[in-house]
Amino acid sequence: MVLVATCLFGLERLLGEEIDSLGYKRIETIDGRVTFEAPVEAIAECNIRLRTAERVLIKLGSFKALSFNDLFEGTKALPWADFIGKNDAFPVKGHSIRSKLFSIPDCQKIIKKAVVTSLSSKYNVRIFAETGVKYQIEFFILNDIASLMIDTTGAGLHKRGYRALAGAAPLRETLAAAMVKLSRMRDNVIICDPLCGSGTIAIEAATQACGIAPGINRAFVSEEFPLLSKRVWLDARDKSRSEIHEPITQIFGSDIDPEMIALARDNARKAGVSKHIVFSVGDVKEFSSPIENARGTIIANPPYGERLGELTDARALYNAMGSVFEKNIPAWQKYIITSDELFERYFGRRSDKKRVLYNGMIKCNLYQFFKPRNKYQ
Repeated sequence: MVLVATCLFGLERLLGEEIDSLGYKRIETIDGRVTFEAPVEAIAECNIRLRTAERVLIKLGSFKALSFNDLFEGTKALPWADFIGKNDAFPVKGHSIRSKLFSIPDCQKIIKKAVVTSLSSKYNVRIFAETGVKYQIEFFILNDIASLMIDTTGAGLHKRGYRALAGAAPLRETLAAAMVKLSRMRDNVIICDPLCGSGTIAIEAATQACGIAPGINRAFVSEEFPLLSKRVWLDARDKSRSEIHEPITQIFGSDIDPEMIALARDNARKAGVSKHIVFSVGDVKEFSSPIENARGTIIANPPYGERLGELTDARALYNAMGSVFEKNIPAWQKYIITSDELFERYFGRRSDKKRVLYNGMIKCNLYQFFKPRNKYQ
C-alpha cells in the first residue's frame, strides 16, 4: 500500500526520518508531504506514533490532468470500491498548485461525479445515501499531476488531545515536537522553556523523553474502516504503551503569567507527563538555571509581534533575553523560533544555524545557538 504523510513546510526531513525509523520505504518527498510504501497495518502505527506529521492518507493513484475530462477519467479509473462501501460517505476536498485546473470547487465536483460513476458501476446504484463510514477524499494537483487520496486521520495529528485551551498565539504541537527533535535532547542536559505559555514545548519534550506516542490517547477516523480490524489498533496501542519509560532528561517551563502556568500544568496532566515537568511563574528577563551549574538547552517560542502585542515590545523582549542568557547561561544551547527577520540584531548575536519553519501559515526562522559566543559578535 502507498501512504502519504503530510507535514508543515520545513519538517519533511524529520518526518522522513520518523518513517524510516518505523521500517517503511520512502518513495518521494516534496514540500509538505512524504510518500512511502507500507502494509495496511501501518495506518494505525503511523497515526499513533508520528510526531511531526499532520495526517496520514492512503494514495489511490496519480495521473496527468490537463483538462476536466482528464480529471474525470483518471479519477473514475481508480479502485474506489476497494475502500468505499455502498452506504458510505465520501466528501471531497483538496488543493491545486501551479496547474491548469485551479478552480477548487470545479475540481471537487468533477472528482465527486467520477467517484459516483465508478461506485455506481460496482453497486448498481445511482443515488448514494452516504450515511455510513466517512471516507474523506483529498486531491492534490501539482504541476498538472493529480493525486487522489483517502484521509485516515480525521482531526489533524497536531491535536494530541491534551490541549483543549491554549494561549493567544499557540505553537502547533507538531512544530514543538520538531523543535525538540532538532535540539537533540541528551541525557543529563536539562530543557527549559522560559516563555512556556500553555506548556506545549515542555509537554512535547516530556512525551519524547518518556517515549509516549503522541496519538496514543486519541481516536482516528480509520478506526471505523473495515480495512483495519480492531485488533490492529489494539496491538499498535499496546506496542506503544510497552515502550513508555521513565525519563532521564529534566524539563522545566516558566512564564510570567500565573494563569498560563496553571493551564500548562493542566495540559501536562492530561498528557500524562505532569510529574516529569516543573512549571513555575517567572520572568524571562530574570531567567537563570533552575539547577545550579547544570548543562542546559533553551527551547522557546517568544512573541512575534504579529499576534501578541506590538513588534517593538517583542524586540525589546528579544534584547532582554539576549542579555540575561549571556549573563546567566552563556554556555547553554538555545533554539528560538520567531517570524521576526531582525531577531538576531535585537537578541545581540548571530545564530550558528537558521532553519525556515512554518507555525501554521506564519513563516518563521528557528534560530539555533550551539557554539560559544564569538567575541566579535
